[in-house]
Order: sequence, then C-alpha cells, then structure tokens
Amino acid sequence: MNFLLKDKIPLGLLLGFSTPLLGFFVFYLARFSSFSIKEFIDVLMLERHLLSGIITISLVANVFIFTLYINIKHDKTAIGIFIASLIYGLFALYLKWY
Repeated sequence: MNFLLKDKIPLGLLLGFSTPLLGFFVFYLARFSSFSIKEFIDVLMLERHLLSGIITISLVANVFIFTLYINIKHDKTAIGIFIASLIYGLFALYLKWY
C-alpha cells in the first residue's frame, strides 16, 4: 500500500484508468445486478449510447481519488488522474456522437 503514497504521474494514470472500472462495476451492482455481467455487457455493445452515459457516471469515482490526492498534496499523481479522466471523457463523447 506504500506505493499509493508516491507522487508520480504514472501512478495517477494507473489509478485514473482503473478506478472508473471499479465505478462501472459498482454501477452494475446497484442498477443491473438482475442481469449477468455478460448480458449487461452484450446490451451495452448493442446500445452504445448507454455506454457513454455509464462511462460518464463511472468517472465520478475519479473525482474522489483526484480530490484525495489534491488534499494530500500529491499533485503529480492528481495530474495523472486528470489526464486519464480526460481520455475517458473524450472516449465517452466519441461513443455518444459516432
């Protein structure tokens, strides 16, 4: 757990790309647990407009870790989280419009 206290951009990128996956799973458990995970993903592949919204909601998890790293003054890690969030956000916009 000591590696989580490092102030490095690669750590922020790792956290920034993995935390929304956790948020996605929590969203699945909260709203769609009556479906199997495979059924849920199959529906998302068919209905891509839903995927962009769920990605956006999953990014809320990044807000929490971004705020945490800003508060403990690990700005490099926070920058990595922010960059990953921007990439996820651009991907969500792409899915919404194309």
